[in-house]
Amino acid sequence: MTALSPHLRQATPVVAARGEGVHLYGEDGRRYLDFTAGIGVTSTGHCHPRVVAAAQEQVGTLVHGQYTTVMHQPLRRLVDKLGEVLPAGLDSLFFTNSGSEAVEAALRLARQATGRPNVLVCHGGFHGRTVAAASMTTSGTRFRSGFSPLMSGVVVTPFPSAYRYGWDEEAATRFALKELDYTLQTISSPADTAAVIVEPVLGEGGYVPATRAFLEGLRERADRHGFLLILDEVQTGVGRTGRFWGHEHFGVTPDILVTAKGLASGFPLSGIAASEELMTKAWPGSQGGTYGANAVACAAACATLDVVRDEKLVENAEAMGERLRRGLEAVADRTPGIGDVRGLGLMLATEFVTEDGSPDPETAARVQRAAVDEGLLLLLCGAWNQVVRMIPALVIDETQVDEGLQAWATAVEAGTSGAARR
Repeated sequence: MTALSPHLRQATPVVAARGEGVHLYGEDGRRYLDFTAGIGVTSTGHCHPRVVAAAQEQVGTLVHGQYTTVMHQPLRRLVDKLGEVLPAGLDSLFFTNSGSEAVEAALRLARQATGRPNVLVCHGGFHGRTVAAASMTTSGTRFRSGFSPLMSGVVVTPFPSAYRYGWDEEAATRFALKELDYTLQTISSPADTAAVIVEPVLGEGGYVPATRAFLEGLRERADRHGFLLILDEVQTGVGRTGRFWGHEHFGVTPDILVTAKGLASGFPLSGIAASEELMTKAWPGSQGGTYGANAVACAAACATLDVVRDEKLVENAEAMGERLRRGLEAVADRTPGIGDVRGLGLMLATEFVTEDGSPDPETAARVQRAAVDEGLLLLLCGAWNQVVRMIPALVIDETQVDEGLQAWATAVEAGTSGAARR
């Protein structure tokens, strides 16, 4: 008999039958609070009626119009709608399917536009699993091991991870920028550097927000040395952090913005945005793909952007994120095994540590499993999988936040009592 790869292990034992809003329903009929949102994908919740209606209507008229062969109206509408929310000056778009593909498109554009070979990446960043994207990923060896040699031209520089270093944010930022300057002096000269790519909040790396001074420092150095600033907004975009784009917290505009995940509420769609001047520097034939800008995905994305606007989901993410964070901090205050609570908006995480402050993935895993028993679905992240993350749909309300926090508190008590017995 055929079967899925044994390495495709589910984080929970749930076999989902249907989804609605922030809930998933198992085949056994049990309802779960889904604080994974398909790893941040179902931004408007499972099966939002307006997204479903848009997709259903599109399926009945045109499923796929390959966008380097013909044009279709869902794509035109999507370009217009993104123009309403993109930073000023990023007025040219290229669409593909996954975050990894979009990251690679951004890298290709940067190298072709600058004529330079190297890309700076921040330690702890995650950019995907395809070869180039994995080569730029440093959030864990599991994403990049076993298929060397990786792509050359990748240079790693520190991210201001204050908790990991044991410093305050100011000290961590000062260190990261100082090391960046040292890297440009010793490893990748500015004349060889095409771009620096960074997530506004580290995703798989543990939900660590950047700092304003750090991103300002990247922007200043990119301008001074003539390389490009690429912001990977695959997970932080479309309202997730309580701003439409994660970088809006920091007052910095990128040269290239990468988007995916929450853009189409679960349909595969990703893209990059840049100025028309920059995008024209891509070489002929370098942008394309069979399934990019699929008509149904574009229709779903248009509906998603309308729902985010009309239902004020960015504002809701900020308000519900603050409520969720307060609850997580309250649990942390009475739990010695929790070292840190961090994140932005509805992108929040709790890091588990041992008595000596070392990462504690065993307790994190116990807590995550105990949460399933309480009807709460969560995911792990961090270099050791010592961090439990929460990324519920942006439609979550106060009652659902409080229900999730109650389940979380029970799960933490169950999981950490196991740690105390070791």
